[in-house]
Amino acid sequence: MHLTVGVVRYELHGRSRKGVCSTFLAERAEPGRTRVGVFVHSNKAFRLPSGGDTPIIMIGPGTGIAPFRSFLHERKAMGARGRNWLFFGDQRAATDFLYRDELASLMHDGVLTRLDTAFSRDQPEKIYVQDRIWERRRDIVEWLDGGASFYVCGDAKAMAKDVRAALVRAYADVKSVAPEAAEQIVAQLDRDKRYLQDTY
Repeated sequence: MHLTVGVVRYELHGRSRKGVCSTFLAERAEPGRTRVGVFVHSNKAFRLPSGGDTPIIMIGPGTGIAPFRSFLHERKAMGARGRNWLFFGDQRAATDFLYRDELASLMHDGVLTRLDTAFSRDQPEKIYVQDRIWERRRDIVEWLDGGASFYVCGDAKAMAKDVRAALVRAYADVKSVAPEAAEQIVAQLDRDKRYLQDTY
């Protein structure tokens, strides 16, 4: 079992704050010595399409990348032929590019078809995954019109809403339709179980 844990550390009102579980794992748990109780929370709807030929678009900034590592390795093991496109983002490429070497290897092997990154603090203007979605909107709509499934994993408060809004905007622009019509297209993807989320 692999875990992708973002350690919570920040300052608030002049005091240092730490996440209870994440800093326990990062600072106090000793590999091979500390026992940690865990429970599994499953999302039965957040699964790869059956068969392996369906293209997938994965939006997984930060620790949201975790299930997509599994998706990619499962597709590799199955010999799946479907194309795989990952959008990953975090603050800085030098320190926050999770699984950089692994993703490069998956690209080299042809498992990961496309990789788009967004590192928000690497330039004066913040760039997020939803900005990359807008930049790549024509290709995204083409993939979705061709039957691709669209997955979102990560922050529910802002990122997931912003990603959905970017996709609606993308459809409105590419298809030259009103925002309400674009929203209906994305809602249909949702109803067809081709827009899937695992957000927290």
